Amino acid sequence: MLTRVARRAAGGGPRPGPRAWYAPRAWGIYGSVTSLPVLARACARRAVARPAGPAALAALALFGVTATAGLPAADAASQQAAGGHVVGVPAASGVLVPAVPGGSLLQPAGAVPTGAVTPAARQADVAKVGKLMRVDILVVSNDALPATTAARVAGLPGVQAARAVDAARIQVNGKFVAMLGVDPSTFRDFAAGPTARSSQLWQNVAAGGIAVSYTMGQQDKLPLGGTVQVAGKQLESLRVGGFGTVGIGGVDAVVSAQVARSLGFPVGNAIMVSAPDAKIASLVRKIKAKVPHGTLVEPLVSTAATGRPTAAGTVGASAGNQASPVGTGQTGATLTTTQLIAMLKAAVSRVGLPYVWGAAGPNSFDCSGLVQWSFAQAGILMPRVAADQARTGPAVPVSQLQPGDLLFYHTDPTAPDYVSHVAIYLGKGLEVQAPEPGEDVQIVPLWLGSEFAGAVQVDPAIAAQVAGNPVG
Repeated sequence: MLTRVARRAAGGGPRPGPRAWYAPRAWGIYGSVTSLPVLARACARRAVARPAGPAALAALALFGVTATAGLPAADAASQQAAGGHVVGVPAASGVLVPAVPGGSLLQPAGAVPTGAVTPAARQADVAKVGKLMRVDILVVSNDALPATTAARVAGLPGVQAARAVDAARIQVNGKFVAMLGVDPSTFRDFAAGPTARSSQLWQNVAAGGIAVSYTMGQQDKLPLGGTVQVAGKQLESLRVGGFGTVGIGGVDAVVSAQVARSLGFPVGNAIMVSAPDAKIASLVRKIKAKVPHGTLVEPLVSTAATGRPTAAGTVGASAGNQASPVGTGQTGATLTTTQLIAMLKAAVSRVGLPYVWGAAGPNSFDCSGLVQWSFAQAGILMPRVAADQARTGPAVPVSQLQPGDLLFYHTDPTAPDYVSHVAIYLGKGLEVQAPEPGEDVQIVPLWLGSEFAGAVQVDPAIAAQVAGNPVG
C-alpha cells in the first residue's frame, strides 16, 4: 500500500511509477512518501575508452523512504556557486572537493537556507580519521529506533562497532537518492578509505554541504562547489561539498545529521554494524531480537563458507550460503535454455539505445538496469543494483565463462573495492553493456584488465531471494 503524507510543499515533484514497491508506513517525512526498497541508486561507470566498467557493492536500495517537496522544472537545474566557476581539486585518492578557501561552503545568494551553514560552522571541527571499518549489516526502521538500540547491538559478540544514523530516500535535482544523515566525526571511519581520509570533504559536510558518490557526481554532472536542489519537507539548496563514494552499497549522498533533520529525516532510524569476524547469519538473528518488530536487518556482504564476511569487493555468493547470509532458498539451479535465449535476445535487442544513469528500460539504461530488464524478459526477477546482482549466484572462473554469466568491475577511485559496473557475457569473447553517459548500449570485447572483479553464474532462486530483500 502506498502511504502518502497529506502535507506536500508546492510544486508536486515526480512520483514513483505504478510498479514501485511500497511499505505500509511513511518514514516521518512530510511529502509524498513511497517505499521503493529494491530501487537503489544504480551503478554508473566512469569514462574509460574500454569495455570495463563499474558495479556496486552490496545493494541497499535501502531506504524505502521517498520524500518529495516537489521540484519545479525551472528550479531543477543546479546553480553555479557564487563568484564564478569552481574548480574541483582531486586528491591523490581521487576524491574531488571544491577549490574554495579553507574548504568553506558559503551560501549562494537566493539559496534556501538549511539552517546548517553558519559562520561558526564554516570551519567545522571534524575528528581525524581513525581505524577504518566496513559496514557488514544495515539495520533500518520506518521510525526512530529507541536511543539505546545501537548500544545494545554494539554489545553483541562479534560486533566491532555500531553507529546510529538517519536514513531516507530523497530527491536530489529530481532523482531519488539513498541518503544518510551523519555525524562526520564518527561516520567517516565507516567510509571507503580514500573518502574517509578526505578531511575537507567531511568539513564541508559538517558545514552544511552534501557529499555525493563519485559516480553520481561525475555521471550526473553535478556542479562541484555549486548547489543542488534537495526536496525534503521543503525544497532546499545544498552546496556540493565533494565527490567521494562512502562504499556502502546503494548510498549516493551524505549530509550532516542537522541537515537531515531539517529535511525531515527520521532521527536515528538506521544503524550501521561492522562485524568482520562474526558469523553473519547468526548475528542477524541476534540483532533482530534486539530491535523492534518489523525493523529490517540486512547483510550488505557476501559470506565465505565459514559464515563470515568475505573480503571487500568479493563477487559471488558462497557455496552452501548462496541465497544470502540469511537465505534458506534452494540453490544450485541455472537458467534453462529457453530462459537463457530469451534473456540474451532481450539484452542484444537494446544495442544502440542510450545510457542514462538510473534508467532501467525499456528505452534507456544504466549498467545494472540493462541486466535487470533483460532477465525480466525471461521471467527472472533480479535485484536492481550491481552490488546485489553480484550476489545472485556462485562465482565463476574466467576459464569457465558461459553466455549469460554476469561480469563485474571495480572502477571508482574513491572506493577501490566498490563494485561499480556490470555487463552480460555473450560468449566468444564478447559482452553487452550499458557503458556511460554519452554512449549507447553496445557489444564489446571481453575486458579482463585490472578493473575486473569477477563473474557470477546467475541462479534464479538466489536472484529472486536477493531481489526480494526489502533493503536491497
